[in-house]
Amino acid sequence: MDYLEAILLGIIQGATEFLPISSSGHLLLIPSILNLSEPDLNAIAFAHQGTLLAVLVYFRHDLWSILTAVLEGLRIRQPMLDPNSRLGWYIAVGTVPAVIGGLFFAATIEDKLSDPTIVAAMLIVTGIILLFGERIRTANRTLHQMRWSDAIAIGLAQTFALIPGISRSGITITTGLGRGLDRSPAARYSFLLGVPAIAGAGLIAMTELAQSTTITEQLPLLAVTFIASAVVGYACIHFLLTWVRRHNLYLFAFYCITFGTLFLVITAI
Repeated sequence: MDYLEAILLGIIQGATEFLPISSSGHLLLIPSILNLSEPDLNAIAFAHQGTLLAVLVYFRHDLWSILTAVLEGLRIRQPMLDPNSRLGWYIAVGTVPAVIGGLFFAATIEDKLSDPTIVAAMLIVTGIILLFGERIRTANRTLHQMRWSDAIAIGLAQTFALIPGISRSGITITTGLGRGLDRSPAARYSFLLGVPAIAGAGLIAMTELAQSTTITEQLPLLAVTFIASAVVGYACIHFLLTWVRRHNLYLFAFYCITFGTLFLVITAI
């Protein structure tokens, strides 16, 4: 991997982790299209840490408010009293399905469903999911109006993002819309719910990174990937939250369907 590839990896991870267009899908399809080697585990680990930093910095006030509210709720033995405390517990409950799915099925899914053709097809599915989400949106509830059933439904939906090509943010936002959340709170909750998921993926990658014998010589390239991922990730979080206040998700749906279809056509020629 050279510096151009390091920057490209950071940009892809930073943008596609938060925009509803599938980071796993792009990390597999773009190298295939450009005839590049797949990024190694070291680079992926640093790219994940970059997106983790982006979401932690962007939502630092929200996360602090949630953490302090949860702790205060436990102290006074009324964990569901404060809206931020409830939100924290919803995030915790919503994370459980993804953890279980990752522990038991991630390796099998990666082994069976990482073929670029399958990934492109799943990217098209992501586009269809986004279109469907806009069609079933029926209400405009806020985060403070969420219920346990919403947290469980969105958490279950997040497990499907283990499949390469299925966007985590896309499927969780769509499920939020289906549960009656407005676009903006659905997107915001998707990002907050993504913190444990992104941190978990980064932790696994960093554990594997600790066993690497080439980490020292790769550090300059990995630093470039980390910075690019963090900067682009932060910008894309802000962009999507701004976009959904006034626009629908059709742009991202059409992009996913078009990109996936073009990839299938190109590879079939």
